[in-house]
Amino acid sequence: MQRYNIITEVGDGTFGSVWRAINKESGEVVAIKKMKKKYFSWEECINLREVKSLRRMNHPNIVKLKEVIRENDTLFFVFEYMECNLYQLMKSKGKPFSESEIRNWCFQVFQALSHMHQRGYFHRDLKPENLLVTKELIKVADFGLAREIISEPPYTEYVSTRWYRAPEVLLQASVYSSAVDMWAMGAIIAELFSHRPLFPGSSEADEIYKICSILGTPNQHTWAGGLQLAASINFQFPQSGSINLSEVVPTASEDALNLISWLCSWDPRKRPTAVEVLQHPFFQQPCFYVPPSLRFRSTGYATTPPSVGA
Repeated sequence: MQRYNIITEVGDGTFGSVWRAINKESGEVVAIKKMKKKYFSWEECINLREVKSLRRMNHPNIVKLKEVIRENDTLFFVFEYMECNLYQLMKSKGKPFSESEIRNWCFQVFQALSHMHQRGYFHRDLKPENLLVTKELIKVADFGLAREIISEPPYTEYVSTRWYRAPEVLLQASVYSSAVDMWAMGAIIAELFSHRPLFPGSSEADEIYKICSILGTPNQHTWAGGLQLAASINFQFPQSGSINLSEVVPTASEDALNLISWLCSWDPRKRPTAVEVLQHPFFQQPCFYVPPSLRFRSTGYATTPPSVGA
């Protein structure tokens, strides 16, 4: 860590704090995540989900883990530095984003999710704070809750900030899939248009109430599995009819509303995959900016895997 000059703290979370720093040798600005828990062996560090998942994923729209350092039983992750997250950007910008801006960001995120899901991981904690932005470039970050699709259930039911949590997770399903990431993205896209959360529940039960108030109460046709989940925990869905999404997200185009509706399907099996989303009409508009993920595919450029050292 002596190779870095710590500049300022940029975030503090449950598991660690994040600092902006400069590499003294190269002058490169980086983000350093300092874990709060102590780690007494190197093996314990490299078995962390965040390390295992990020070392397996190399994509221009996934934040790059540059180095892992353990000093005095403290663990540090050195990441590439991004200017801000989507939540900060929404708060700081007085006027709404244009649809082309939203399309560009979401196209890149779905490229990252496609890469991740095809390699057997799903994120489980997608929210605006975990999408980092520098100019037109956006990257998925914070893989502390990432889960391998092939790993053994039951999964922990408490994942992601409540507002972006899929209904099967709210109903304490022991088994779920990458479809939880797709639900979160539907909620995030809606929020990018309106600058307001789509389902701002104040508790788990209120979250389901908010979802029902927009999508309508699920039934045997829309989500039979959800009715079984609810019965298993003695939960009764509030009775509500659906409303037109355009009433909640009035500035979104018909294609955008169609995509949000598809992503926020009650039944996880009816949600699209990231690959299917990339073929959706919402992304068939001409782009003024070619995302790095497309340049990556056309040039075949690959970055080096993160270095590790105690």
